Amino acid sequence: MSLELLSKLETKIQTTLETIELLKMELEEEKQKTSALNAQNQQLQQELNSWNEKVTGLVGLLNSEI
Repeated sequence: MSLELLSKLETKIQTTLETIELLKMELEEEKQKTSALNAQNQQLQQELNSWNEKVTGLVGLLNSEI
């Protein structure tokens, strides 16, 4: 009886370890995705700032000509 319980426990531990390993891999993938999204967000933010400067400049030109 005790050997059977130990075998079941070993199986559960092994399953748990495999699950933990899979979760670690998933976490690493999500970290990489987050990093890529942060880089993309930074680039888009720079583009937005650039466009805002251009629009502000054009509005300034229009105001100075009026």
